[in-house]
Amino acid sequence: MTDRSRWFLFVCLGWSLLSTASAERVSWEPVGLSGGGGMFSPAISPVDPNLMMLNCDMSAAYISEDGGHHWRMIHHAQLRSDTRCRPAFHPHDADVIYASSGGRLRISRDRGRTFSPIGDLTDSLYGEIAIDPSEPLVMLVGTRNGRCHISHDAALTWTACAGPEGQALGFYFDRTSGGRILFAATDKGIWRSDDRGQTWARKTNGLPSPNIQGFAGGSNEASGRIILYCTVPSKDEGGAFTGGVFRSTDRGETWQSAMGEGINTGTKQVDQWAYGPIAQYWQVLTTDANPQTVYALNTSTGFHPPHHETVYRSDDAGRTWRATYFQDPRFERYNVAPNYVTVSVGQSLKGGGTPFGAAICNSDPNRLILVWSQSYITHDGGDSWFNGDTYVAPGHEAKPGCAWACTGLVVTTTWHYYIDPFEANRHYIAYTDIGMARSLDAGQTWIWWDRNTWAPWRNTCYEIAFDPDVPGRIWGAFSDVHDIPNDNIISERHSHKRPGGVCISRDFGASWQAEAEGIGPKPVTSIVLDPKSPRGRRTLYAGVFDEGVYKSIDDGKTWTLKTNGLGDPKNMRVSRVLLGADGTLFAMVCAKRLAQGQPLMSEGVGLYRSSDGAETWEKVNPPKAGLFLYPKDFSVHPTDSNAILVGTCDANWDDRSGGLYRTDDGGRSWRRIGRQGRQTFGGYFHPQRDGWIYMTLTEGAPGAGLWLSRDDGQTWQAFDELPFSNVQRLTFDPSDDGVMYVTTFGGSVWRGPVAPR
Repeated sequence: MTDRSRWFLFVCLGWSLLSTASAERVSWEPVGLSGGGGMFSPAISPVDPNLMMLNCDMSAAYISEDGGHHWRMIHHAQLRSDTRCRPAFHPHDADVIYASSGGRLRISRDRGRTFSPIGDLTDSLYGEIAIDPSEPLVMLVGTRNGRCHISHDAALTWTACAGPEGQALGFYFDRTSGGRILFAATDKGIWRSDDRGQTWARKTNGLPSPNIQGFAGGSNEASGRIILYCTVPSKDEGGAFTGGVFRSTDRGETWQSAMGEGINTGTKQVDQWAYGPIAQYWQVLTTDANPQTVYALNTSTGFHPPHHETVYRSDDAGRTWRATYFQDPRFERYNVAPNYVTVSVGQSLKGGGTPFGAAICNSDPNRLILVWSQSYITHDGGDSWFNGDTYVAPGHEAKPGCAWACTGLVVTTTWHYYIDPFEANRHYIAYTDIGMARSLDAGQTWIWWDRNTWAPWRNTCYEIAFDPDVPGRIWGAFSDVHDIPNDNIISERHSHKRPGGVCISRDFGASWQAEAEGIGPKPVTSIVLDPKSPRGRRTLYAGVFDEGVYKSIDDGKTWTLKTNGLGDPKNMRVSRVLLGADGTLFAMVCAKRLAQGQPLMSEGVGLYRSSDGAETWEKVNPPKAGLFLYPKDFSVHPTDSNAILVGTCDANWDDRSGGLYRTDDGGRSWRRIGRQGRQTFGGYFHPQRDGWIYMTLTEGAPGAGLWLSRDDGQTWQAFDELPFSNVQRLTFDPSDDGVMYVTTFGGSVWRGPVAPR
């Protein structure tokens, strides 16, 4: 083995030295870009318009204290995101926030740093939490069972409302009535109470449908004015537009159309970018500060103005409208600050639907936030918008190939973090949804690939492999399928019937070319290089979902399928391939369900090894049936191929088979050495510390997602300071003995200490 080969193994296996003193100086911080994961239910404080909060679909909730320019993830022990329930800021005290965590109500009294349970409500929350600005003791919430509940003592006790039917969409407190009149909007109508919530009556006179999509209200005590707005499904009735935005100026007794001049009422404006044949208005926003100002958010019926999805603004209660949001750089009125996608591609890849969530500041109608897989914020009523996720790195110009910095709002899934074996400042992240990014400054800023440099299968980069002797030469495993091997794929919630392949880069990952022959158009989930193979004729192995393991002996130019003894005809879902220090090859065949809700299959699932370069395979599962029905990831000791760790999930809700399993005899015998929840992702050996093992948990870990054992798994210590709980894999920094990088399912990458404090 050459010296460079030894160095290659050193880096790729994550070898590092541990320094307790160094670890004490390291704190956890997010690394990389955002995008891919969904953001939901934002809120803005009416007391401090710079204070914002939102949820994401990967368990994290975030808060900003500077108007959305920077964000802090709320620690999972304090609050977990609830995408179906909007949090509420206290109308007079900026320190107080109410939010849902796992469907249960929690309160913060320190601007979102800590949260604690409050109240006796046991039904799971849904819709939003609403507080009466005139009397903050009064609160309304919706629940997932279709009931609304009211509290008159600031959330301590709750009573079910007798009246509103359906899933709650929003609430409003009439500030001109002295707290007497309340409104509740559900998917079955709009309801009004004239007696502080004791009784309710439906108010839908004038609406073409009781199927409410959006609701908002504004009232001004000084003027005595109250205006309610709602949206209902749009329809084409004989070429005429019906539905959309409606308003009421008599507390819901009657409703009139607010589809005034300037808003999209077309019925035939359809092109390839259309969300549907007619614009739908799913969300509407207004404020007590100025009920005349209202915003309506629509789906697109075409790409170019005025038929793209946008934010319409009216300052006369819907009599006239103007578009305020032009996200794509090809728009003449482009008014959104560029992000890494629009700069690198020259267009927006977002199109069609309304935001997953939107919010307005009740005291300032010029402040809004929109959230999809990215966030967009305006402080000037829609004249200009900035990106809340990433921004151009200081000293850089927004252009293809420039560097971007992270705001802390890191909603994306990462599979691996790499440090280049030749240049320590070159770092790489393999992503779901956004493919791949690289850094030239040790992870401080990031360069995203673009349409001129990306792989043909650009959704996901699962893994890369470095040539140990040729700087800049890298092979990558790519796919248009994401989330392998996580539950969205296992349970058939996401389709895996999309292509993928192997690519090569000769310029340190700056560009990628598909040069592999023989691999079918299937997702490639893993790639590994044999460092002992000759330069110029490298041996590589690739895991291909639904097909098995492919081998190349000519630098990845041609590939041959090698499945003798591997998997089962019913299940060839290879999710990971690893090469041990002695040349033993390992492959994991992941779990499979025939359909969502069905039990896991046993065919093919488990760990396999090959001692002859993938020519033949043998299964090394534990003898007890069911233990490896749902494996996630595995690792092999850096110097002993008989020592293996496998992370597994419970096969069903009551079997408790999941956990971290270990073998020291090549798979002849196994023992469980760790279990902290139903979803163990993997276990990883510290390459330089005997007895040090890390365990990671993902997809809803009940507590900490990262654990360390210093005694081969006999006892475990949690990384309690890591704010995100859905952890996947680890990389140790060879240039800093106290630092490691943690990849996550939905929270990007986190840089932090190698040992808990």
